[in-house]
Amino acid sequence: MKLKPMIVAGVMSGTSADGIDVALVRIAPVKGRPKLTLLAHESFRYPAALRNAVLAAMNAKSTSTAELARLNWRLGIAYADAVKATVARNKVKLDLIGCHGQTLYHQARTASYAGKSFACTWQLGEAAVIAAELGVHVVSNFRPADMAAGGQGAPLVSLLDHVMFAHHKRGRVLQNIGGIANLTAIPAGRGADAMMAFDTGPGNMVIDALAQKLFGKPYDRNGASAARGSVLTTVLERMLRNSYFKLTPPRTAGREEFGREYAAKFLAECRRESKKPDDALATATALTSESIARSFERFAMPKMKGAPIDYIISGGGARNLALMKVLGARLEPLGCTVATSEQFGLPVEAKEATAFALLAWMTWHYFPGNVPSATGAKRPAILGQFSYA
Repeated sequence: MKLKPMIVAGVMSGTSADGIDVALVRIAPVKGRPKLTLLAHESFRYPAALRNAVLAAMNAKSTSTAELARLNWRLGIAYADAVKATVARNKVKLDLIGCHGQTLYHQARTASYAGKSFACTWQLGEAAVIAAELGVHVVSNFRPADMAAGGQGAPLVSLLDHVMFAHHKRGRVLQNIGGIANLTAIPAGRGADAMMAFDTGPGNMVIDALAQKLFGKPYDRNGASAARGSVLTTVLERMLRNSYFKLTPPRTAGREEFGREYAAKFLAECRRESKKPDDALATATALTSESIARSFERFAMPKMKGAPIDYIISGGGARNLALMKVLGARLEPLGCTVATSEQFGLPVEAKEATAFALLAWMTWHYFPGNVPSATGAKRPAILGQFSYA
C-alpha cells in the first residue's frame, strides 16, 4: 500500500478519568517513516455526571449490564462532541480518527476465570457513534491485539516516543505522569527494539484522590498543599514495599492497583502519623516521585550505557510544581537533565492523544503499532479495530 499523508484526530481519556484530550495531527511519510506535525490540541472536562458514572464503573464490585451499555454509548457521544468541537475551532478536514477509549478494567497478567487463565482489558466509548457523527472512519480498541500477542496491552505510547524523541547521541527517557505514571527509555542511537517501557506506578491518581477527600478539590493545583506539608517518611517507605514495585518490566498498572482502595489505605496510614492534610499530600507526591526515580534507577538507567540523558516529562503531573521540584532534585544527581515535552515542541497534555493519532495511521497502513520490547508481546501486532463511517 502507498503511504498516505493524512490529518488524524487522536483521542485520549486516561486513568484519571477527568476528561478528553484531542490532538489534530498531520502525519506524512518521509523516507519511509512517519513525520508528525501537531496542528492543534484541545482538552475537555467530563461533565460531573459522566465522570461520576465512569468512576463508579471502574473496578466496580457490582454493576448492571444496562449501566455499562449506557456508559459505553454516552462516552462515544462525549468523544464525538469533543472531536467535532476541535475540528470546528481549527477548521480542518479529518481523514481518520484514533480513539483509545476509557479503560474500565485492565488485567495485564493471567488469572483464572470460568475454568481458563488469561489476561484481559476493556475500554469503553462506542466508536460507531464517533464515526457516524463525524463521517470519518475510526480506529479504536488498541490494547487487545497486543495482549493477544502475549503483551500487557501497555504502554502503547512507545512508538511515538521513538518516532519523535530518539536521538543519535543522547539517551531519552519519556516520562508521562497521568493517573498512572509510565516511562519509555530510549538508549542513544538505538532502534525501537532496544527501548524499555513500563508503568512506574501511581502518577496523579493518589494525589488527586487525597485532594478530593481532604480539600474537596479535583486536584492539588500546582502542588500547593504538598509544598506546605512534610513528607511522612515512615509511611512512604511502607507504601513503597507494595508488591507492584517489586515486579520487573514489562509491567502495567491502573486503578486496580492504585485506585480508591489503595488511596483509602494510604490516607489511613498517613493519619496514624499526622493529622495535617498537607502532610498527606506531600507524602502522596513523594510516593509518585520516588516510585518514578527508583524505577528509572533500577531498571532503565543501566540500559542507557552512560550517555547523557534528557528526562522529558509530559502529562498533567508536569503542571504540578511541587512534584516537578522533588522529581528534578531526585533525578538530576543521576545524570539526567529534566525537561517537559513542551520544551521539545509537544504540549504536555497532548502527547498521549498524539500517540493514538499515530497508532491509527499505522493501523490504516497495516503497520504494527506495538513495541514488543515495551509491552512484552511475542511479536509485532497491528492494533485496533475499524468502525467505518
